[in-house]
Amino acid sequence: MAGANVLIRSLVADTQPVLMNTSVPFTAEAFARAASLMQGSRRYTSLVPTQLARLAAALDDPFSPTGTNDFLLGQLRKFDAILVGGQTPHDEVVEQLRALGINIVITYGMTETGGGCVYDGVPLDGVKVDLVGSRVQISGRVLADSISDESGTQPIGDHFLTSDLGEFDADGKLKVLGRIDRVIVSGGLKISLDRVEELARAVPGVAELAATAIADAEWGQRVGIVYLGSPEVADEIALALANDLGPAGKPVRVVRTDGVPRLPSGKHDLQAIKRLFEEL
Repeated sequence: MAGANVLIRSLVADTQPVLMNTSVPFTAEAFARAASLMQGSRRYTSLVPTQLARLAAALDDPFSPTGTNDFLLGQLRKFDAILVGGQTPHDEVVEQLRALGINIVITYGMTETGGGCVYDGVPLDGVKVDLVGSRVQISGRVLADSISDESGTQPIGDHFLTSDLGEFDADGKLKVLGRIDRVIVSGGLKISLDRVEELARAVPGVAELAATAIADAEWGQRVGIVYLGSPEVADEIALALANDLGPAGKPVRVVRTDGVPRLPSGKHDLQAIKRLFEEL
């Protein structure tokens, strides 16, 4: 939906969108070149957290050709807003870019809501967000009338109970914690794989990382980690998780790879990651 909404916004605003070549991997250099072609007085783009992280890493790269970082930074600052969705971005990446004067807006929504309907934790006008237990529930005029799949068509009604876990901060803003299916039970304790990833990414030497559940006869489920980065940090990842989450959160396998499997959308390919551990 986010990708379609970029084009819809352009049509409504009567502006010409600039398209990137999606048949090749996303790079900061290609993004900066595309951004420089934008002609409208208002500039927006939608990114997933992986793309945002690559832009942040490029700005920090001391080996970039002279002027490359300044050109990228200049283009990023020209955006009225960079909308980030699909998954919750890493806090450190967002803080780094905002400190450089780049307007990062974290969006939350889904197909059933026509895309983003909560911006930086604040619902749009006419949208109401509640927590049922810890699950996010959305109501308002953004909801679709029904959902259709192979089993048929089901009306949504006045409220849509999502599969996402959330909480409200001290200012009443929504913070999405992750999906219900990203919470495992290890030794009787609930462990959020999204939280596992957040903690593990903070370990120096980790460039990219994903967590999955591994079936275990004794614990029920254990954490598995696949990462791109320095070979020597595997033990540090396990130690960091054990220190913060206890034995239940300590990964039983930490596998170094040349790249974390991803879908064309840029999101982690969770099924491919799970198969990777099954084939070991």
